[in-house]
Amino acid sequence: METSQDKYNWKLTDLFENKEAFHEAIKEVKTLLKQIETYKEKLCDNADNLYQCYHIYETILMQYDKIYSYGMFSYHLNMADQEGIKLFKEVESLSSELSTVTSFINPEITFADENVIEQYLAEDERLKPYERDIKDTLEKKKHTLSKEEENLLANYSEVFSGPENIYDILTNAEFKFGTLKNEEGKEVELTDATYTNYLKSSNSKVRKQAFDLMYKKYGEFNNTITEMYLTNVKQTVITAKLRKYTSSLEAATIHDDATIKVYEALMKGVNEGLAVNYEFISLKKDLLDMKEMHMYDLYVNPFQEKKDNISFDEAKQEVKEALSILGEEYGRLLDEAFENNWIDVYEKPNKRGGAYSSGVYGVHPFVLMSFTENKNDVSTVAHELGHSIHSYYSNKYQNIIDANYTIMVAEVASTVNEILLSEYQIKNEKDEKKKAELIYELLEMIRATFYRQSMFAEFEKEVHEKIEKGEMLSAEDLNTIYYQLNQKYFGNDIVIDKEIQYEWSRIPHFYTDFYVYKYATGISAAICIATKILNKEEGFVEKYIHMLSQGCTKKSVDLLKMVDVDLENPQTYELTTQFYKDKIDELKSLI
Repeated sequence: METSQDKYNWKLTDLFENKEAFHEAIKEVKTLLKQIETYKEKLCDNADNLYQCYHIYETILMQYDKIYSYGMFSYHLNMADQEGIKLFKEVESLSSELSTVTSFINPEITFADENVIEQYLAEDERLKPYERDIKDTLEKKKHTLSKEEENLLANYSEVFSGPENIYDILTNAEFKFGTLKNEEGKEVELTDATYTNYLKSSNSKVRKQAFDLMYKKYGEFNNTITEMYLTNVKQTVITAKLRKYTSSLEAATIHDDATIKVYEALMKGVNEGLAVNYEFISLKKDLLDMKEMHMYDLYVNPFQEKKDNISFDEAKQEVKEALSILGEEYGRLLDEAFENNWIDVYEKPNKRGGAYSSGVYGVHPFVLMSFTENKNDVSTVAHELGHSIHSYYSNKYQNIIDANYTIMVAEVASTVNEILLSEYQIKNEKDEKKKAELIYELLEMIRATFYRQSMFAEFEKEVHEKIEKGEMLSAEDLNTIYYQLNQKYFGNDIVIDKEIQYEWSRIPHFYTDFYVYKYATGISAAICIATKILNKEEGFVEKYIHMLSQGCTKKSVDLLKMVDVDLENPQTYELTTQFYKDKIDELKSLI
C-alpha cells in the first residue's frame, strides 16, 4: 500500500520488478556477451558481421543501462546496507566484463581498411544507426598508434595516473591544517571541506585565519606539489606528441568534441570583458563597506540571509512556473517527473550526499537529492531536471549509442533552467532587499563559473605551452604565473594577498588537463540560450528542444550552433559579459 511519503521516493520497480528479474537480466547480458565474442578477429570481414556485432552490442547496452542503474541506485539509497553493496559489486563486475569482452570493437575498426568500412556503410542500410559511432572511430585513426604501441601505453596507464593519485592521498588523507577560533571563539579544526564555510563567515578574523592556515600548509609542500603537477603536464604533453597532435590543448579539445578555436575564443572574450568583473569586485567592496578588501573576503554575502522554509511542494510549483516559458510539453514532463517518482527527494540514513540526474534508456531519468527546505535546493531541483529532460529527449529520439550527449553540452540544459528560475524569482520578488540578494547570488555564480574557471584555464594553457617549448619551470614560476593572473582577473579594488599564489596547488581539476574551461563555455552557452528564451524569440523554444533531442549525433560545437550559439566566436562570451554587466546595473539600481 502506497503511503503519502512514497511519492517522494524512487520506485526501483520501474527498472526491475524484483531482484530475481535483475539477476535474470544479468544472465541475459552474459549470454549476449558470449555471442559478441564470436565476432572477435572477424568483425570487419563483411558488412553482416559488423551489423550483427553492433546490433547485439546495442541490445546489451539497453539491458546493461537498467542493470547498472538498479545496482547503483540501490547502493546510493543506503550506502551502509550490505545487500545494496553486494548488488553494486555485481554491477561493477559485469561492467568490467562488458569492457573486456567488447574492447576488440574499436581497434578492429581502427586497423581495418577505411575504404572497405566506408563501402559497408554505403551498401548496407542496416548499419545506418551505427554510422556515427563507426565514423567517429575512423576519425580517431590518425591519432591512434600501432597495436603494439597502444598496448604499451595501456600498460603504462596506471603509472600515468600516479601524480594525481599521490596528490589525492597527500592533500586529502595526510594534510592537517590546524585549528582556528570560530565565530563563537571555540577552537575548531580546519578541513578542506569546511574551508569555504569559514570564508563565508561574517567575522573577518575567522576568514583570515582559515585563509592563512590553508595556504600555509600548501606553501610548505609547494615544491612537492609542483613536481607532481609538472610530471602530470609532461606526460600529457608527451602523449599528445606521440599521438601526432599539434599540442596537448588540441588533444584535449578534440577529446572534448570541441576545438582549439573554442578555447582561444573563450580566452579572448573573457579578457576583453575583465573591466566588468572589476566593476563587480568594486561593488562587492562597497556593499561590504570595506576600506580594504582581501582575497579571503570574496565569499562573504553582503546581504543578510534568513532561514528558508520552503516545502518541496512549494519548490515544485516555483520550478514549474519559472520553466513554463519552455512550453506545454516541457511542463507535462515536469509534472511526470514530480508525480511519477523520478526524484528521490529527502535525506535518509546513509543515503549518498549531493545531487545528480541519471537518464535510464527505455525507462525514465532518476534524480537523487537531499531536499532541506533551503532556497538553494529549489535551484538544485531546476538544475537536475534540466539534465533529466535533456536525457528524456535524447533517449526518446536516438538509439542508445547516439543518445549520450557529450560533456561540452551536458551542463547547458541544467544551467539554462537555473538562469530561467533565477530570472523568474528576481522578477516576481516584491521585497527589494530580497530581490537584491537574488541578483547578487546570480552575479556570484557568473563570477565563479565564468571568470574564475577561465582564469584557471588560462593558467593551464600558459603552463602547458611553456613545457611544450622545453622551458624548465620551478614552483616559483608557477606561483608567479598564478599570482599575476589573479592581479589581472580581479583588478585594483581588492588586495591580492601573497598567499593566493599557492591556490593553483589546491585545484584537483588541474590533474585532468584542460577540464575547467568547459564550465565557462557551458554557462556562456546557457546565458545565450536563456536570454533568447526570455526574449520570446519566435520559434526558439522549439529549436532548443530539437537540439536537446539530438544526443551526440553531431559534434557538440555544431549542436550548439543549432540554437545560434557559436563557441568558436568571442562574441558568445561578450554576450555573457553583457548579461553580467546588466545584472550589476540592476543590482546598483536597488541599493
